Amino acid sequence: MAKIDQSDLGDDFDYIIRLADSDVDGLTRIGMALTSVKGVGVRTALSICDIAGVDKSKLAGHLTDEEQDSIREAIEAYPTKVPLWMLNRQRDLETGDELHLFSMDVTMTQDDDIARLRATKAYRGLRHAAGKKVRGQRTRANGRTGLTLGVQRKK
Repeated sequence: MAKIDQSDLGDDFDYIIRLADSDVDGLTRIGMALTSVKGVGVRTALSICDIAGVDKSKLAGHLTDEEQDSIREAIEAYPTKVPLWMLNRQRDLETGDELHLFSMDVTMTQDDDIARLRATKAYRGLRHAAGKKVRGQRTRANGRTGLTLGVQRKK
Protein backbone atom coordinates (compact mmCIF):
# COMPACT_ATOMS: atom_id res chain seq x y z
CA MET A 1 0.00 0.00 0.00
CA ALA A 2 1.36 3.38 -0.97
CA LYS A 3 2.15 5.93 1.68
CA ILE A 4 -0.28 8.85 1.67
CA ASP A 5 1.22 12.32 1.75
CA GLN A 6 -0.39 14.39 4.52
CA SER A 7 -0.22 17.61 2.49
CA ASP A 8 -2.41 16.13 -0.29
CA LEU A 9 -5.33 15.48 2.06
CA GLY A 10 -6.69 19.02 2.34
CA ASP A 11 -8.40 20.95 5.10
CA ASP A 12 -11.75 19.16 5.02
CA PHE A 13 -10.25 15.70 5.57
CA ASP A 14 -11.61 13.59 8.44
CA TYR A 15 -9.12 11.17 9.97
CA ILE A 16 -11.84 9.27 11.85
CA ILE A 17 -15.45 8.79 10.76
CA ARG A 18 -18.16 7.52 13.09
CA LEU A 19 -20.33 4.87 11.38
CA ALA A 20 -22.53 2.23 13.04
CA ASP A 21 -21.17 2.97 16.53
CA SER A 22 -17.61 2.32 15.35
CA ASP A 23 -14.64 4.44 14.38
CA VAL A 24 -13.68 4.10 10.72
CA ASP A 25 -10.16 5.08 9.60
CA GLY A 26 -10.21 8.00 7.18
CA LEU A 27 -6.87 7.11 5.57
CA THR A 28 -8.17 3.89 3.99
CA ARG A 29 -10.53 3.42 1.08
CA ILE A 30 -14.17 3.26 2.14
CA GLY A 31 -14.62 -0.20 0.61
CA MET A 32 -12.07 -1.59 3.06
CA ALA A 33 -12.53 0.92 5.88
CA LEU A 34 -16.06 -0.34 6.55
CA THR A 35 -14.61 -3.72 7.51
CA SER A 36 -13.49 -2.19 10.82
CA VAL A 37 -17.16 -2.23 11.86
CA LYS A 38 -17.98 -5.48 13.62
CA GLY A 39 -20.36 -7.54 11.50
CA VAL A 40 -19.07 -6.11 8.21
CA GLY A 41 -16.76 -8.16 6.03
CA VAL A 42 -15.31 -7.32 2.63
CA ARG A 43 -18.34 -8.51 0.65
CA THR A 44 -20.74 -6.70 2.98
CA ALA A 45 -18.69 -3.48 2.81
CA LEU A 46 -18.65 -3.49 -0.98
CA SER A 47 -22.39 -4.11 -1.17
CA ILE A 48 -23.03 -1.27 1.32
CA CYS A 49 -21.03 1.04 -0.96
CA ASP A 50 -23.10 -0.12 -3.94
CA ILE A 51 -26.39 0.42 -2.09
CA ALA A 52 -25.28 3.89 -0.99
CA GLY A 53 -23.99 4.80 -4.45
CA VAL A 54 -20.56 5.74 -3.11
CA ASP A 55 -17.30 5.07 -4.96
CA LYS A 56 -15.61 2.26 -3.02
CA SER A 57 -12.10 3.41 -3.99
CA LYS A 58 -12.55 6.86 -2.44
CA LEU A 59 -10.71 7.58 0.80
CA ALA A 60 -13.06 7.50 3.78
CA GLY A 61 -11.78 10.86 4.98
CA HIS A 62 -12.82 12.57 1.75
CA LEU A 63 -16.49 11.55 2.04
CA THR A 64 -18.93 14.44 2.18
CA ASP A 65 -21.62 14.64 4.85
CA GLU A 66 -24.24 13.56 2.30
CA GLU A 67 -22.19 10.48 1.37
CA GLN A 68 -21.71 9.61 5.04
CA ASP A 69 -25.46 9.91 5.59
CA SER A 70 -26.15 7.72 2.55
CA ILE A 71 -23.76 5.06 3.95
CA ARG A 72 -25.56 5.22 7.32
CA GLU A 73 -28.90 4.76 5.54
CA ALA A 74 -27.45 1.89 3.49
CA ILE A 75 -26.29 0.17 6.68
CA GLU A 76 -29.82 0.47 8.09
CA ALA A 77 -31.40 -0.81 4.86
CA TYR A 78 -28.82 -3.55 4.25
CA PRO A 79 -30.95 -6.53 5.44
CA THR A 80 -33.74 -5.67 3.01
CA LYS A 81 -31.54 -4.96 -0.02
CA VAL A 82 -29.40 -8.12 -0.14
CA PRO A 83 -30.26 -11.82 -0.52
CA LEU A 84 -30.92 -13.83 2.63
CA TRP A 85 -27.68 -15.80 2.37
CA MET A 86 -25.68 -12.58 2.91
CA LEU A 87 -27.19 -11.94 6.36
CA ASN A 88 -25.35 -12.92 9.52
CA ARG A 89 -28.43 -13.73 11.63
CA GLN A 90 -30.94 -15.78 9.67
CA ARG A 91 -34.07 -17.01 11.46
CA ASP A 92 -33.43 -15.28 14.77
CA LEU A 93 -34.50 -17.43 17.72
CA GLU A 94 -36.55 -14.77 19.52
CA THR A 95 -38.25 -13.10 16.56
CA GLY A 96 -37.82 -15.53 13.68
CA ASP A 97 -36.79 -12.65 11.41
CA GLU A 98 -33.83 -12.39 9.09
CA LEU A 99 -31.42 -9.83 10.55
CA HIS A 100 -27.95 -8.50 9.95
CA LEU A 101 -26.29 -7.34 13.16
CA PHE A 102 -23.66 -4.61 13.41
CA SER A 103 -21.22 -3.44 16.12
CA MET A 104 -22.34 -4.08 19.71
CA ASP A 105 -25.42 -6.05 18.64
CA VAL A 106 -23.12 -8.82 17.36
CA THR A 107 -21.35 -9.13 20.71
CA MET A 108 -24.51 -8.95 22.81
CA THR A 109 -26.33 -11.53 20.69
CA GLN A 110 -23.36 -13.90 20.78
CA ASP A 111 -23.14 -13.59 24.57
CA ASP A 112 -26.88 -14.25 24.86
CA ASP A 113 -26.60 -17.34 22.67
CA ILE A 114 -23.73 -18.74 24.74
CA ALA A 115 -25.63 -18.00 27.98
CA ARG A 116 -28.68 -19.84 26.58
CA LEU A 117 -26.52 -22.85 25.67
CA ARG A 118 -24.99 -22.87 29.16
CA ALA A 119 -28.39 -22.60 30.84
CA THR A 120 -29.79 -25.55 28.92
CA LYS A 121 -26.64 -27.58 29.71
CA ALA A 122 -26.09 -28.27 26.04
CA TYR A 123 -22.79 -29.86 25.06
CA ARG A 124 -21.66 -26.68 23.29
CA GLY A 125 -22.56 -24.66 26.39
CA LEU A 126 -20.53 -26.95 28.63
CA ARG A 127 -17.54 -26.67 26.28
CA HIS A 128 -17.85 -22.86 26.32
CA ALA A 129 -18.08 -22.86 30.11
CA ALA A 130 -14.99 -25.05 30.43
CA GLY A 131 -13.02 -22.92 27.96
CA LYS A 132 -12.42 -25.87 25.63
CA LYS A 133 -12.82 -26.18 21.88
CA VAL A 134 -16.46 -26.21 20.86
CA ARG A 135 -16.62 -27.39 17.26
CA GLY A 136 -15.22 -30.90 17.54
CA GLN A 137 -11.53 -30.13 17.13
CA ARG A 138 -8.92 -32.34 18.72
CA THR A 139 -7.53 -31.20 22.06
CA ARG A 140 -4.76 -33.69 22.68
CA ALA A 141 -1.98 -32.12 20.65
CA ASN A 142 -3.31 -28.74 19.56
CA GLY A 143 -4.50 -25.62 21.39
CA ARG A 144 -2.49 -26.24 24.52
CA THR A 145 -2.39 -23.48 27.07
CA GLY A 146 -0.76 -23.01 30.43
CA LEU A 147 2.25 -25.02 31.54
CA THR A 148 1.99 -27.73 28.89
CA LEU A 149 5.25 -27.66 26.95
CA GLY A 150 5.57 -30.77 24.86
CA VAL A 151 5.02 -34.45 24.42
CA GLN A 152 6.27 -36.76 27.16
CA ARG A 153 7.82 -40.05 26.21
CA LYS A 154 6.59 -43.30 27.65
CA LYS A 155 9.17 -45.05 29.85
